[in-house]
Amino acid sequence: MRLNFIGGVLVVIAVVALIVGYSGLFTVYQTQQALVVRLGKVVRVVSEPGLHMKMPFVDSVIKIDNRILDLEAPAQEVIASDQKRLVVDAFARYRINDPLRFYQSLGSKIAADSQLKILLNSALRRVLGEASFIEVVRDKRAELMARIRQFVGQEAKSYGIDVVDVRIRRADLPEQNSQAVYRRMQTERQREAAEYRAQGLQRAQEIRSHADREVTVLLAEANSKSEQIRGEGDATRNKIFAGAYSQDPGFFAFYRSMQAYETGLKPNDTRMLLKPDSNFFRYFNSPSGTLALPPAAAAAGPSGK
Repeated sequence: MRLNFIGGVLVVIAVVALIVGYSGLFTVYQTQQALVVRLGKVVRVVSEPGLHMKMPFVDSVIKIDNRILDLEAPAQEVIASDQKRLVVDAFARYRINDPLRFYQSLGSKIAADSQLKILLNSALRRVLGEASFIEVVRDKRAELMARIRQFVGQEAKSYGIDVVDVRIRRADLPEQNSQAVYRRMQTERQREAAEYRAQGLQRAQEIRSHADREVTVLLAEANSKSEQIRGEGDATRNKIFAGAYSQDPGFFAFYRSMQAYETGLKPNDTRMLLKPDSNFFRYFNSPSGTLALPPAAAAAGPSGK
């Protein structure tokens, strides 16, 4: 009976020792750092990962994230140096590098995010208020972000926080201003398009006028050349006719008369009022082309007697 009692006591002692030993140990992961707090006072800072010891039932362990943390700031309106309103959406990345100071000044990540948002908004207004709209949007954006990070980092050091990066995700005009700007840009583009279209029409008219002038000049030159060639042809033809006439005047007169008959006596298109003994019809009366004398003239004879 006594042995059973002693065995039970030993078991109880072992269980108590196991509980005490378990409560005296804690684990710190690679993504964490820890503070050992005894009766509300920090007695030790643990930054190395692994298994560590503390005083059982007296000490408590507060674990703090050792990774880079995100800070999302709400979008806010900022007035630039040229009095233009900007809607700025920014975010930051930070790490807790002094857990003791962080715990003593802020105590939790929620409080840290709240305080850093205040610092970030203040830095945004301070830095962007000294820059123009074009500098914020395009020209000096990287430089402005570096200045904002510097201002926020200086203030965050007192809380044991290291600001790794600050970025401006979006910097734009307010919605109502954006619509006005878009309408103005659209009007400007329409004006430029109309100007380009007018310039194109003017250029097309110039090209068309130049082409018409070239056509007129070419046609005039062609007509002049054709008239010149036709004149030379007519001169050659007349020369040939003159040569033929000098060789055989009778045949030439006959040939010319045949051409005149062909041209003047077309079917269904001839109206002529001429005497039958006209010179035009001399080859109708005689193959040789001599005109027949009237009877009175024939009786009188050549001497007229």
